[in-house]
Amino acid sequence: MKVQKVKFPLDIEQIDFPPLAMALGYFDGVHRGHQQVILEAKRQALAYGLQSAVMTFDPHPSVVLGKSNTNVQFITPLAQKIRIIEKLGIDYLFIVDFTTEFASLLPQEFVDQYLIRFNVKHVVAGFDFTYGRMGKGTMETLPFHSREQFTFTVVPKFTEENEKVSSTRIRTLIKAGKMDELPPLLGRYYTTSGHVVGGDQRGRTIGFPTANVDTNSGYILPPVGVYAVRMNVNNRWYNGVCNVGYKPTFHKELLKQTVEVHLFDFNQDIYGEEVVIEWHTYLRSEQKFAGIDELVAQINKDKQNSIAYFEENRQTS
Repeated sequence: MKVQKVKFPLDIEQIDFPPLAMALGYFDGVHRGHQQVILEAKRQALAYGLQSAVMTFDPHPSVVLGKSNTNVQFITPLAQKIRIIEKLGIDYLFIVDFTTEFASLLPQEFVDQYLIRFNVKHVVAGFDFTYGRMGKGTMETLPFHSREQFTFTVVPKFTEENEKVSSTRIRTLIKAGKMDELPPLLGRYYTTSGHVVGGDQRGRTIGFPTANVDTNSGYILPPVGVYAVRMNVNNRWYNGVCNVGYKPTFHKELLKQTVEVHLFDFNQDIYGEEVVIEWHTYLRSEQKFAGIDELVAQINKDKQNSIAYFEENRQTS
């Protein structure tokens, strides 16, 4: 997949693309609803001898238009979004630098400069996609703005259990810790990535060594608690338990939240390694224990509950 970052204003001379079938959207999460749009563009490309393409935007429009905190957290930060779209078998990914100037384009200007000029012959977008200044361009106005230079497909609302599959719905579930409800919406388990950093190494002294994962700040993290997880280390998956929280048994006031993973049947030095945590299900809330023995007994329980979960769900490391 060719990844093309696109600035505003465009450098016209550099635009020389084959005829494209293009999916349009922000696609945070690249969830099952988004996949309907992207795969429809791929189908149209195959049917009409075009190259498949996706156009997305960075940063999120709300950061620019709403002047919200620039530290917005996402289901899929840009690097992960690129990897998922590539796995869908797309030929081109265009990442448009979303600025106030770009947002000020009239709907016709957006179509002229970013679709017609990009040699787009078929456009695919969700029923609620908008474009141009103040979102005045809609899928109903697209036929007019197309200047008969491309055809288009409108993808209808995609639902799961009679409710629209949306990034907002998924974010709400993550923030509620309902990780086991995400696969039917995402089409996969929720994952976050980060690097293993040094911790206080107390887990090793009590028989439960943990990887302290400095999760990339772009991700939404589930709330404080203990979870059954899998973790990918050097392209291999291991089952484990993860504690998100502040380790109240050992720290009266730990200001920084930590993400610590204990893997089963694992004994490797992985400091500095990039790892991926796959979040499966919430086990319990974080607790303060009276002492080490009580803590060890609970961690053993967590481990057994996680093992039972993975056996029941036929997950293998």
